[in-house]
Amino acid sequence: MTATSSRRALLRAGAALPLLAAMRRPAAAAAAPRLRLVGPWEIAGLEPAISGYFFTRLQVCETLVESDDQGRLLPGLARRWTCDASRLRWTFELRPGARFHDGTAVDAAQVVRVLERAHQRPGLLRLAPLRSLRAAGGAVVFELAEPFALLPALLTHSSTMLLAASSFDAGGVRAIVGSGPYRVHEMAAPQRVEVQALAPGLRVQRAAFLSVARAETRALMAEAGEADLAFALDPASLQRLRREPRVAVLQVTVPRTLIVKLDSGHRWLRDRRARQALSLAFNRGGIARGLLRDGELAASQLLPPTLADWHLPGLAPLAFDPAAARRLWAELGWRPGADGILERGGERLALTLRTFPDRPELPLVAAALQEQLRQTGIDCRVAIGNSGEVPLRHRDGSLEMALAPRQYGLTADPLGTLMQDFAAGGGDWGAMNWHSPALEAAMTALTRGEGDAAAGRRRVVTVLHEELPVIPVAWYRQTAAAARPLAGIALDPLERSWRLADMPWAGGGA
Repeated sequence: MTATSSRRALLRAGAALPLLAAMRRPAAAAAAPRLRLVGPWEIAGLEPAISGYFFTRLQVCETLVESDDQGRLLPGLARRWTCDASRLRWTFELRPGARFHDGTAVDAAQVVRVLERAHQRPGLLRLAPLRSLRAAGGAVVFELAEPFALLPALLTHSSTMLLAASSFDAGGVRAIVGSGPYRVHEMAAPQRVEVQALAPGLRVQRAAFLSVARAETRALMAEAGEADLAFALDPASLQRLRREPRVAVLQVTVPRTLIVKLDSGHRWLRDRRARQALSLAFNRGGIARGLLRDGELAASQLLPPTLADWHLPGLAPLAFDPAAARRLWAELGWRPGADGILERGGERLALTLRTFPDRPELPLVAAALQEQLRQTGIDCRVAIGNSGEVPLRHRDGSLEMALAPRQYGLTADPLGTLMQDFAAGGGDWGAMNWHSPALEAAMTALTRGEGDAAAGRRRVVTVLHEELPVIPVAWYRQTAAAARPLAGIALDPLERSWRLADMPWAGGGA
């Protein structure tokens, strides 16, 4: 090793030292080695609708229904379910013998209490037209006001994870007491949580997750052997890690799309031609190749190929055509000013694009879009802040544009997320001041299980493609750096689980 490379190694190790201390435990801790995971996510609270995904990914909590990698529904805490001829009554039969970590039974009465609570709070279960919910022996019965075929898929969402009665007090959720193969051993929110296995036969007996904001630091921790799995890495770090023999780079395409969310009611953007002009200014191929280092991630439509039922191969791909964009602006009465920025009625075409640094590519892509928009005559200001500003400004009406990743695989069927984003009223991460009766009719028919499902999906995708209430920019791959003993593991493409119980772990963590 050269002196220069030695200095680099020391600097890399030093950059992670404050975080490494948080991963260590006193000598009196249990002797079993820990699997050490790092990622950008923080435990923002214990409410399932806020941070439930942490506890389903760590296999602490379970949902009534699970799904496989292709989104096909599987038994969870419900071993089977049926719908009656009226399509208004659904019965979910619970798995016999299931117990929460405090020893209490996973009985129907407790499941009803948890799901009634979930239905009253923000979350996808609110989409269900629930009339009543009751326990019936070892089963839970949903009575609906109208047919709703999407119900089992909604019950895969982490906001419906099931908790023991001891998880709650008068103020809400006070602890996470689930029923999965791991239990919470120690938590220091928002940064750290440690879990322990309940069964001695699992290879991973202990695991600790640490929230680390910077992608570069997560990569350095993996490189230095101080993290066994490091998630959500930047393209530059991935290229370096591929040359590191002690680390394996893992990737899987996930149903997430990088979108530009728009205020479609803005006086300059309410005409569909304006939104099309913005889309034509985006060089998706250049962004995918130059910034994401993967040309296949350029989004040709909203939903990626990994959602096979919702991706239309015959759809005309979103194009990059700055000249066509300028023609559309001219049709709308905009003319270039002395500095090339478009003007109309004494106003400059100036818009603010908001984003946040939670994912390392967002500020870089925002800067690229800023320049691409400038080349078609738009004065775009980039504002980097907190991710919470996007829903806040959606609600107070001050948002013009936002660059954000949107996960369309929150449930086994993306229709739940699409309803949340594009039904009347829009959604925090979807449409703003935009509504399509045709789209809503198609989604309603799909949720009711009426008509040709494939034709309904085509209608939904086509309307979103033509109207552009959000503009797709790029698709995503989940990335992770794994210690070599974990090189053969498969990442979950729906990001429901980190699959601790199935890992071929032989120890080695601190």
